[in-house]
Amino acid sequence: MRMFKAVLFAGLFGAAALAQAAPVTYQLDPHHTMVLFSWSHFGFSHPTAELGLGQGTLVFDPDHPEQASVQVTLPMAGLDTHVPALDKHLAKPDFFDSASYPTVTYKSTKVEPLGKDHFRVTGDLTVHGVTRPVVLDATLNRIGKHPMSGGPSIGFDASGTLKRSDFGVSAYVPNVSDEITLRITTEGSAGK
Repeated sequence: MRMFKAVLFAGLFGAAALAQAAPVTYQLDPHHTMVLFSWSHFGFSHPTAELGLGQGTLVFDPDHPEQASVQVTLPMAGLDTHVPALDKHLAKPDFFDSASYPTVTYKSTKVEPLGKDHFRVTGDLTVHGVTRPVVLDATLNRIGKHPMSGGPSIGFDASGTLKRSDFGVSAYVPNVSDEITLRITTEGSAGK
């Protein structure tokens, strides 16, 4: 009898009425993703550097945002401070040791909805071979059909802070600040 009701319901209202919304996997776009970090330089300035996205995925279901997940890989080869000499210095063993640790990764472990379009994302950040939890405050900018590609798309901004010494990167602390400020913007698509 239950099967008969399901078939009747589908016939009257369409099979889509029986389907529940499912999570969508978005591939993050490296051309529209920026991972910026900044620090205090002896209190005189606050330089900013960027790590380019290697690859990333975001799984999101607006009906169940607490089940969302994000995973990204950032190649150290993409480090850009806009000062070539500083890029080379930061790649050396006293900072990132990029030859030994060529990537930075982030993998979410928990997503907490905080109200309309706001989330607290906790995840494991691996830098310099050390993994520590990092919390990001995230905002859903937009979700829907992309006006150029026509495919399902999503966009987020996020921010947070961390202590670089927690990851074994402590050269010149405290003159060059231990606290690092993160600012991220990203968009992804699921194809057509």
